[in-house]
Amino acid sequence: MKTMDGKKCELVERLGIHFEKKQQLAPVAARILSYVILTGKQGTTFEDLVLNLCASKSTISTHLNHLQDLKKITYFTKTGDRKKYFILDQDTMIRDIGNLVEAWKAEQQLHEEIMDFKKEANKNLSDENKFDCYFHESFLEFHEEAIKSITKLKETIVSNKY
Repeated sequence: MKTMDGKKCELVERLGIHFEKKQQLAPVAARILSYVILTGKQGTTFEDLVLNLCASKSTISTHLNHLQDLKKITYFTKTGDRKKYFILDQDTMIRDIGNLVEAWKAEQQLHEEIMDFKKEANKNLSDENKFDCYFHESFLEFHEEAIKSITKLKETIVSNKY
């Protein structure tokens, strides 16, 4: 088995740290996910992960199972080969985008309610005490455009997948 080169090793580490923070994954799970992503469609085996991530078999196994439970990774097998080849679950990005859009819409709704409250309160406030709603208006405009853009990306991914 060949160990990973320096550039891939560095990217696995950097992407792993990103996943730790963004998706609240354990360090080894984040490195496994990163390694699987950077290995691509050919997939990676359990043995490759143990060798390249320098973790015990039980640790790799535990985190592989967890990532499969989260539907982040899946595997395929090859005829005549008993090994599992782990790859990124194709629907992961679509689900992540859907979750992001839902979170943005909830945040957008909150800002709309805050802005409505401030506008209503402004009716009874003197000019010097009035709320400035510019931030909320700009934020809502940004969110609307961001949601349109990410939704278009999701549609592109879906249409290219099928």
